[in-house]
Amino acid sequence: HQHNRHTQVKMAEWDLTSRMGQYLDRHLVFPLLEFLSVKGIYDEHELLKGKLDLLSNTNMVDFAMDVWKSLYPDQDVPDIQSQQRPLGMYLGLVQKRQEVVGQLKFLQAECEPIVKIFEDPEVARQIQSTRDGRQLFDYLARNHGFESKMVDTLYDYAKFQYECGNYSGAAEYLYFHRVLVPSDDKNAMNSLWGKLASEILMQNWDPAMEDLNRLKDVIDGSTFTNQLQVLQQRTWLIHWSLFVFFNHPKGRDMIIDLFLYQPSYLNAIQTMCPHILRYLTTAVICNKRRRTVLKDLVKVIQQESYTYQDPITEFLECLYVNFDFDGAQKKLRECETVLVNDFFLVACLDEFIENARLFIFETFCRIHQCISISMLAEKLNMTPDEAERWIVNLIRNARLDAKIDSKLGHVVMGTQAVSPYQQVIEKTKGLAFRSQMLLHNLDKRKGKDDQDSVSPFF
Repeated sequence: HQHNRHTQVKMAEWDLTSRMGQYLDRHLVFPLLEFLSVKGIYDEHELLKGKLDLLSNTNMVDFAMDVWKSLYPDQDVPDIQSQQRPLGMYLGLVQKRQEVVGQLKFLQAECEPIVKIFEDPEVARQIQSTRDGRQLFDYLARNHGFESKMVDTLYDYAKFQYECGNYSGAAEYLYFHRVLVPSDDKNAMNSLWGKLASEILMQNWDPAMEDLNRLKDVIDGSTFTNQLQVLQQRTWLIHWSLFVFFNHPKGRDMIIDLFLYQPSYLNAIQTMCPHILRYLTTAVICNKRRRTVLKDLVKVIQQESYTYQDPITEFLECLYVNFDFDGAQKKLRECETVLVNDFFLVACLDEFIENARLFIFETFCRIHQCISISMLAEKLNMTPDEAERWIVNLIRNARLDAKIDSKLGHVVMGTQAVSPYQQVIEKTKGLAFRSQMLLHNLDKRKGKDDQDSVSPFF
């Protein structure tokens, strides 16, 4: 029991939900809370209260009523006269439900003529073929009596649908809104954030990736006069992107390109949210094709180790900075706990453990020419038989230049030379990276002053 309690405390200590939640729209926090509820890291009653609190600022009234009933199962659904605190809250929800339904009907009626226009097949063709919003607007105005105030009505309806939890309706109307408004429209930016959130919540990863890239282009090309604002927008984008990167087939490559090799995003991570290094590190460890990036990542982890550490970043430090194999093995066990309890990383567990073992093995082999299998098994948390089978498979799949001496229970390493061509590439990359770091360190004082941020969507 004591051990379980200790593990639970550790899990709570490593849980990043409250840090992440500051940079996510409230609707995006619900999946994280559902996940925590299943994992049982926190008191369920407290989680339900948190959920109800989040719901109070949305129009998802039925969901809020269900949560209320789970929180107060012994209370009857109140009659209108009751003034007690929890009951009063429920009555507020009953009343709010009527208001929401009324408002929805009103907006539906307002939007009906607009929706009819968009249902016309000819209009759909125009939307597909016209790249210019102004041109499209003129076409609609000329042929369908479309007016500029209709664009705002469309946005208000989409926003209301989103607040009610109807993400498919929101995504559809926000798409129409985006193709019609110029980039300097007062709701243009909000509309992009809302569309991305809707696609994430429906788990449509291809459109979500397109929306993510579109938003990134707008932020990077933006004319925000306030640099802090740009930094905040990038920080939001980094957090929202995790949903996409850990679900889209190309995500594991793209997260490395964006977080590690785009200076402005690496700068945002180091300045505003070093905890994101957990996700970057996991992506690198799980990405067999991107071995060369390890060196660059380890440099960043070392630089940031005074502001952020967790078992995943410490695992790489143990292995590649301190060459501490026992420490790495201990951290790997902790990594397992972190991964199992992290909403974004739980699906990476097997791949992570397999590759992390490989890293320990390769690093160990680089230092020793002849290794005892039983000692290796210990370092890898395996039995000697499992370790031998694992090494045989590595040799068979040409991922390892080595021979096994079963009689002596040894692995004898072959020699591996690095080609001069590869060395030049590595050095050039290293130089570019160091220049980036120099620039970053000059910039780093910016943005520390004010880290408060408001949800970009609505």
